[in-house]
Amino acid sequence: MFILKIIETYDKDKVLSMPDLFSAKRKENIDRVAPLAARMRPRRLADYVGQNQIVGPGKLLRRLIEADRLGSIILYGPPGVGKTTLGEIIATETKRRFVELSATASGVKDLRDVIESARRRLEDDACRTCLFIDEIHRFNKSQQDVLLPDVESGVIALIGATTQNPFFALTPALVSRSRIFELQSLLPEDIKTIVQHAINDKMHGFGLQDIRLDSEALDFLVETADGDARRALGGLEVGVLSSSDRPLIFTKELACESVQRKAIVYDSGDTHYDCASALIKSVRGSDVDAGMYWLARMLEGGEDVRFLSRRLVILASEDIGNADPRSLLVATAAMQAIEFVGLPECQLALAQAVSYLALAPKSNACTRAIAEARHDVREKAVLPVPRHLQDKHYAGAKRLGRGEGYAYAHDAPDAIAKQDYLGVERYYYHPSNRGLERDLGERVAEIRRRLRESHQLQADSSASEVQE
Repeated sequence: MFILKIIETYDKDKVLSMPDLFSAKRKENIDRVAPLAARMRPRRLADYVGQNQIVGPGKLLRRLIEADRLGSIILYGPPGVGKTTLGEIIATETKRRFVELSATASGVKDLRDVIESARRRLEDDACRTCLFIDEIHRFNKSQQDVLLPDVESGVIALIGATTQNPFFALTPALVSRSRIFELQSLLPEDIKTIVQHAINDKMHGFGLQDIRLDSEALDFLVETADGDARRALGGLEVGVLSSSDRPLIFTKELACESVQRKAIVYDSGDTHYDCASALIKSVRGSDVDAGMYWLARMLEGGEDVRFLSRRLVILASEDIGNADPRSLLVATAAMQAIEFVGLPECQLALAQAVSYLALAPKSNACTRAIAEARHDVREKAVLPVPRHLQDKHYAGAKRLGRGEGYAYAHDAPDAIAKQDYLGVERYYYHPSNRGLERDLGERVAEIRRRLRESHQLQADSSASEVQE
């Protein structure tokens, strides 16, 4: 009973980590069944491949690691770019204990237990702790708030890993107490380095086996990896383990058989908004090929076709307008078509709309016109409706002088009545010299000339009345 009491009050992390006669054998057994990607994880910063923008010589994260001034950080990036590996390396390089939790499988109690153990280690042995939380964006606000006091006090050095933009997915309080480092998809040369190292490594890779990797197979593994080292190593491992031939010539054919169809990384967060932005900007920039690619990317990712159609309708007015009024008709027709046809065939209507809008002449004259007019409404004195434009279709309107002096446009030459419609001389619509607006520009200039004449006549009349 006494012995049990001692064990219960002792730091359970220490108990679990105490060496015994069988620990080496257990580790060997685990390593034997571990996937190639897990076995090939680098243990030192010097062996880490990629992410030179944050861990290259002289970069901030590298300087923090080397100076042992880590604090708490958030590693943000797509899957398979080395977030967990980098977290383990940081703990090793700064001589901290590495403790890993998954936000999908842990709750507040788990957090409190880990933090309490970290506090005891710090008090008893001056041993510092790196708490690595994978998918930290899955923690709710109360769970994230549990971390704040100990992050601030330095009891733990938090390393959060997330595929979501932390400025959207994490609480402002946690973000403000952490440095954000964005990891990017690995470059093709980085993937090649990792794959070749796995072929040659005799301890963790396939260096003890006679395997020759064809250059075309290597290129295929790199291309289909899509910046994810795990995917490339997974394809390599499947190909090697499924072939009994030694020596093994790892061909492109074998690589094709070993690599699964890649999943399109697409979510409701950054990727959704970034791809939508790329689509609109490509069409606005008249790059029909780029527009078609981003449309395909969003369709393959499972984007809502109604969202796509709405964005195209907006673009037709926002970026094309009267330079080609048919653009709005094409966009609205595509929106209607998807309701009748549905997926997958409605992609044809969307592709037609994207190609037409991309190649149409561009003008944002309408966009600027309404923006400037609304600015004047908000910021300047509100203009009264001129008396001759006021409604006169009610009893008593005539006695009040409503509508008096109104000139019916269809009775004037070219249906342009020389009268004041605003009360001041302001111009909002400035047609471009592209597409149909080139002709509209000539017409609006003539209309404004005639209306200015009415302004002048009115001004002269008012001056005469004053003199009399």
